[in-house]
Amino acid sequence: MEQLSLKSYGWKCILGGEVAYVICLLGGFLPLRSAKGVELHHTLFETLPGFTWISFSSFLLGAVYVFLFAWIFAWYYVWMHNSSMIRK
Repeated sequence: MEQLSLKSYGWKCILGGEVAYVICLLGGFLPLRSAKGVELHHTLFETLPGFTWISFSSFLLGAVYVFLFAWIFAWYYVWMHNSSMIRK
């Protein structure tokens, strides 16, 4: 097994996180849930500091949060993986 590249893995985490973020936001508009389900969905997103539903500035703020959390996750994962490698 090789060591992971933080740059490569980090950008992949960001891409996946941002795609999931947009899909989750779009899920708040689909009529596939009950009214209580949609309300819960909106409430969960509004737990992010500064986020309000249906606001472009909140959409960008949420994207920044996902970007930062993805880099933190990538850094931690790459560090754990690379530090656990057996070196000869």
